[in-house]
Amino acid sequence: MSQLRFDDAAPRPLTTSRGFRLDKARGKLMGVCAGIANYFSIDVTLVRVAFALATLLGLGSALIVYVLIGLIAD
Repeated sequence: MSQLRFDDAAPRPLTTSRGFRLDKARGKLMGVCAGIANYFSIDVTLVRVAFALATLLGLGSALIVYVLIGLIAD
């Protein structure tokens, strides 16, 4: 008789990882804010408002960060 051996240290499938992904389906421009909202499990409107405030208060530096995230995470 053969016995099956189950190895608990087997590699997990990639679908269970919680990595950052752009959400182009819910996104307006590049899907960065929607991706951030998915990653942190918060409402996308809160992320968009925070981004708008950061852009106004940071003299547009958040725009550069947004574009960099959009290009790197794509």
